[in-house]
Amino acid sequence: MSELLAASYAWLKAGHIIAVIAWMAGLLYLPRLYVYHAAAPIGSDRAATFQVMERRLLRGIMLPALIGTYLFGLLLIASGVVNGSERWLQIKLALVLLLTIFHMLLARWRRDFAADRYPHTPRFFRVVNEVPTLAMIGIVLLVVVKPF
Repeated sequence: MSELLAASYAWLKAGHIIAVIAWMAGLLYLPRLYVYHAAAPIGSDRAATFQVMERRLLRGIMLPALIGTYLFGLLLIASGVVNGSERWLQIKLALVLLLTIFHMLLARWRRDFAADRYPHTPRFFRVVNEVPTLAMIGIVLLVVVKPF
């Protein structure tokens, strides 16, 4: 099995990168939608529009991309081409776990918005919007430079 995975490594890597890009796009965009949603009056047409956009982004793009990111990433590790005991990879996986927790927080906040409970201020969401960017920078540096 690992021989087949190793032979498919380039395809698995491409799938992983595509899934990561889609997931990151959502992780960067959804908090920005929350900035505008938190400023919209409860029950307004604008708030209702944001609810639809947020639900579609989370369920239609981000969740499938998250699943693809994990699936392809685990297959890359299972291929044996990537050594799972390398320190850079362990730190990268910790950052991916942080992004996964962030994803779950975004989903919780979406449910709050859908119930017309505004969980935080627009300023809070502006600050929170920087979390995926910082994690992404760390992940890219770890994968490309492999400093450990």
